[in-house]
Amino acid sequence: MAADTTNENGSEPIKTEELSLEAQVEALLFVAPGAVTPKQLAEALEITPRRVEITLEKLEESYAQRGIRLQHHRGQIKLTTAPESAGQVERFLSLEATSRLSRAALETLAMIAYQEPVTRPQIDEVRGVNSDGVIRTLLSKGLIDEAGRAEGPGRPVLYTTTPDFLQHFGLTSLDELPPLAIPEPETSEEAEDTQMQLLKD
Repeated sequence: MAADTTNENGSEPIKTEELSLEAQVEALLFVAPGAVTPKQLAEALEITPRRVEITLEKLEESYAQRGIRLQHHRGQIKLTTAPESAGQVERFLSLEATSRLSRAALETLAMIAYQEPVTRPQIDEVRGVNSDGVIRTLLSKGLIDEAGRAEGPGRPVLYTTTPDFLQHFGLTSLDELPPLAIPEPETSEEAEDTQMQLLKD
């Protein structure tokens, strides 16, 4: 639908085309400071959340052959670069040197990703060492975040992965994590190695 706006000199009206719903949703995702929910988008556009979800599905289809994707994490959505372009993006932003993670960081990330929310004592129990330093590093990189406190003695902090974790490993949602198929009982060390290898793959 076209709308009339007045020219700078006040003489002739200028015809402007109203953006499609897909374009409006895309614009909001582009300017959003972080991940948003369909409800937030619906309120901003004064439409139902269901219409937003349908629009997001259409956007995902249109992005299939492009350099951007919709990333889903805990009911929230954000625009992100396509996993296939990770190498070029890292080189362009000079991130290659800082994006590598240590074995300890990968171990801890794997545990959090597959078991979240999880506490530091639970991580320490499996790893057999203190994980304070590794957790601080992962927090500073934005790969994990605090998600409240667990019930029980001391009420330890719960940790979960973040949208940046998905971006780092080229995922659009946690559903894309490889399934943990462990046919035989494993020791804690073997289970930990299995989880870490799945993240590397």
